Amino acid sequence: MAKTVGIGIQSFGEIIEGNYFYIDKTSFIKEWWESGDSVTLITRPRRFGKTLNMSMLEQFFSVEYKDRGELFEGLSIWKEEKYRELQGTYPVIYLSFARVKESGYIETREKICQILRNLYIKYSFLKESDVLIEADKAFFDRILAMEISDSDATSALYQLSDYLQRYYGKKVIILLDEYDTPMQEAYVQGFWDELVAFTRSLFNSTFKTNPYMARGIMTGITRVSKESIFSDLNNLEVVTTTSDKYETSFGFTQEEAFTALTVQKMGI
Repeated sequence: MAKTVGIGIQSFGEIIEGNYFYIDKTSFIKEWWESGDSVTLITRPRRFGKTLNMSMLEQFFSVEYKDRGELFEGLSIWKEEKYRELQGTYPVIYLSFARVKESGYIETREKICQILRNLYIKYSFLKESDVLIEADKAFFDRILAMEISDSDATSALYQLSDYLQRYYGKKVIILLDEYDTPMQEAYVQGFWDELVAFTRSLFNSTFKTNPYMARGIMTGITRVSKESIFSDLNNLEVVTTTSDKYETSFGFTQEEAFTALTVQKMGI
């Protein structure tokens, strides 16, 4: 019986648990991990599976999915004993700028701060642990407040990385999906310069000067010029549609497409 094609499902776990049609892209986990790159920027057009792969990475590495190896059983990554042991062993910070599509700088900044605030709410258990000192708790409260200063907002992911590293005793993996959505809106709506200054500081503290980060990935549609927001990120590995790296990890190859059509048609 042919599998149902789940239109619009972006959660890896939901696809696997729902037994929906899925082309195995888990080899990307091994290829990315063994590349050794500190920070990777992957650009692909829309509907190339970027968000689904980010969800896959989160659910493979995150301690929140410890003992959930059944999600990967039968897939290529699970054939590797080394990676079976790696599953569910890292603190992971996963966020997306996909819904940051505001028409002005103030609204865009507030939407990003809301995303940061929601992350701190998710990890609010850290405040009750003994790894945070009073100064850390005060910073935590400032991020949870309705008004967040630029200094605190642009340091939020850096500080959260520190807190999670202390709590779990392991450096974090940071996944930022659709990093460029607010930048596209800023360019069209005319508040580019304001947003660039804010995001440059955010990305620099998160991905460049962050000793608590093990690895990081950003995805987007386009690469914003290095001279603007990436001027300080000399540790950035850029992978575009013309790169050989990860060329089969996003979208479908011709062989995958024909095989999938045959399998679906035959219902096997």
